[in-house]
Amino acid sequence: MLVCYHGVIYDAFIETTHVTFVQLLLALLAALVMHELSARFVGRVVRRLVRRNRFETLIDEMKRENTLITIASASLQALIWIVVIAVMLHILSIDLASVAAGAGFLGIIIGLGAQTTIRDYLAGMFILAENQYRVGDIITLRGGSTGNGTSGVVEDISLRITKLRDLDGTLSSVRNGEATIVTNRTISFSSVLIDIGVSYDSNIDKVEEVLNKIGQDMLTDEELAKNIKEPIAFLRVDGFGASAIMIKVVGKVVPAKQWEIAGEYRRRVLKAFRTAKIEIAYPQLDVHQK
Repeated sequence: MLVCYHGVIYDAFIETTHVTFVQLLLALLAALVMHELSARFVGRVVRRLVRRNRFETLIDEMKRENTLITIASASLQALIWIVVIAVMLHILSIDLASVAAGAGFLGIIIGLGAQTTIRDYLAGMFILAENQYRVGDIITLRGGSTGNGTSGVVEDISLRITKLRDLDGTLSSVRNGEATIVTNRTISFSSVLIDIGVSYDSNIDKVEEVLNKIGQDMLTDEELAKNIKEPIAFLRVDGFGASAIMIKVVGKVVPAKQWEIAGEYRRRVLKAFRTAKIEIAYPQLDVHQK
């Protein structure tokens, strides 16, 4: 009789364990499926919402989409796993109330030393809401421990940190709450500002004519023209140096193309000045003998 009773208990335990294992497996599979589908779902929703707003360029629209998709996907996936873990704990008959109480006590202890983390998350939310910068932007972050500033292309953004990749390939991670000044060089448009020094013997009217012509000629090149919003042109005589008259030229280009366009403009200036017999000034010293 006792053996039969133990056999019934053992069978019930095995059956219960089997059912629990199946439930846990189903919950895990459901989480994996929702994890995979969430990225597609978030992508479609974000693109529909973003396209309702007007952006100056398609690049701006794509940057905004990619940034929102990255953060929204990560947040939704985290929420999915939190819910699934709670369901799995319930299946295992673990008292969620006691776990929550323990977590609350632990949270108080951790919270006392986590004020900077909270500040980082709040700053990340403002960065996202105010569209301060997006994935793909070229920015400089200053403040706190960043010293003179950390610059680079925004490779990834989360609510806590921003990852920047500089020209050397170095990846820097900056806490969102650390930066007090954000300089974005690639939002809406970028400016080309170039200072050119010419000798005091130069005809300024001729210099202005040549510089403006170079800017207009660049519009005839299809590859260059698609990145130019306003051609580079003579702005003013910007100052008198020890050996040169300083000329400032300015133009507007597509975001992140200012360095490429400025480099090509300088190359053309060298060639045009040689042809026009305009001397680019260099430091020199006149010696007078009595």
